[in-house]
Amino acid sequence: MLDLRKLRYFLTVAEELHFGRAALRLHLAQPPLTRQISALETELGFKLFDRTSRTVTLTAQGRAFLPYARGVLEQVELAQVIATKLAAGTAGQLTLGYVSSIALSDLFSQTIQAFAQRFADVQLTLVECASGSLGAQVADGRLDIGLSRLLPQNEQVQALSLGQEPLVAAVSSDSPLAQQAHISLAQLSTYPLILFPADYGSGLNQSIEQLYRHHGVPLRAGPTGRQITSIIALVAAGQGVALVPACTRSLMNKGVTYRPLVEADACAQLLVLTPTHRHSVLVDAFLAVIAEVMPSR
Repeated sequence: MLDLRKLRYFLTVAEELHFGRAALRLHLAQPPLTRQISALETELGFKLFDRTSRTVTLTAQGRAFLPYARGVLEQVELAQVIATKLAAGTAGQLTLGYVSSIALSDLFSQTIQAFAQRFADVQLTLVECASGSLGAQVADGRLDIGLSRLLPQNEQVQALSLGQEPLVAAVSSDSPLAQQAHISLAQLSTYPLILFPADYGSGLNQSIEQLYRHHGVPLRAGPTGRQITSIIALVAAGQGVALVPACTRSLMNKGVTYRPLVEADACAQLLVLTPTHRHSVLVDAFLAVIAEVMPSR
């Protein structure tokens, strides 16, 4: 195996084309430098330099070998830099799970952008999940962190509240409801309500069902969609109405009108899930970025 120190000696001599100047740069006496170059030539099986009493030039083999030697040393330097960043927690991999209704929020986009800018050497992987399985994936390590609307039923996962997000009514633009400034739950109850599938474990479903029960309003279940975009598409197609987080208004579907609700307590929680007993430096860094982004929202 080639000695990295000898490769550095070779590179320095190749740059200086003078053993005396190279020795000064390396803080080394010239005779030991000459011996190290000779030893490297013996290991390689060819001469690197043509030397006279006045000149030093690279041989053809030396010129051909130079970019490879330089490449090896550059990779070693890069590995040292990355190792330092890994030790400091500013490099590595972070897998973030999220539910579809959160991906449209300003908090989500601003946090991802801020984290990516600050930790450019971190490979951030985003995984869209059903909220019912998100907590389990954080618990077993498939996800490092999760953004959800559903409290996990697992003591291996802890949930930090990021606050509440208002719910708005999404109605077909040709519906009479679209002409109103505000819509009540009682008015919505006469229309099929489009939800996520029951087996999807949606935290948004849970918030909506609790809201209807709290106000004593019957919930008339309609079609289901596995994505927030699918739910909005069903509304546009006249298949019912929906209650969605206010951030969904960014989906500017021509056939859908969004209206605030009369009920002031219509909202959905926003949670960040992390493992209870293991916190990586990168998870803590991501939580710190969320905390910084929150006040600016």
